[in-house]
Amino acid sequence: MASFNKVILIGNLTRDPEIRVSPSGVKVADLRLALSETWRDRTSGENREVVCYVDVVAWDRQAEFCAKYFKKGSPLLVDGRLQMDEWTTQQGEKRSRLRVRADAIKFVGSRREGDAASGAATAQSGPAATSGNPGPVPPPTPPTSPVTDDPDDLPF
Repeated sequence: MASFNKVILIGNLTRDPEIRVSPSGVKVADLRLALSETWRDRTSGENREVVCYVDVVAWDRQAEFCAKYFKKGSPLLVDGRLQMDEWTTQQGEKRSRLRVRADAIKFVGSRREGDAASGAATAQSGPAATSGNPGPVPPPTPPTSPVTDDPDDLPF
């Protein structure tokens, strides 16, 4: 049976990224995201909020990126997949946890005073510096097509 494992989350960091180095020398960042859901209670009319906390792990260059540019409270988008970690404690107890292994981590929101990167930077491409508000973005121009009306010019 086929399976599909994809997670996309937007939330705020609950603490600064915790960076460590694996025994093989690869950097690993442990993050915790707070995801808020708000709604209005039908009976009381009051606003309600539930917060879900999700553990995220980033590896190698993404871990370095997180350590350099994110801090507690940073809003970010995580694109990744679920991962089950299982281990045995020193006392012989079996433990497990479900967390997200990040494939991509991106800034979310506008650039704040003192931030080192823009809202479009990603962990794959690194931060992109911008100055001020670039204004409205024009629609993309359609690519030119090499297709002609002459059937003898077709590439196949």
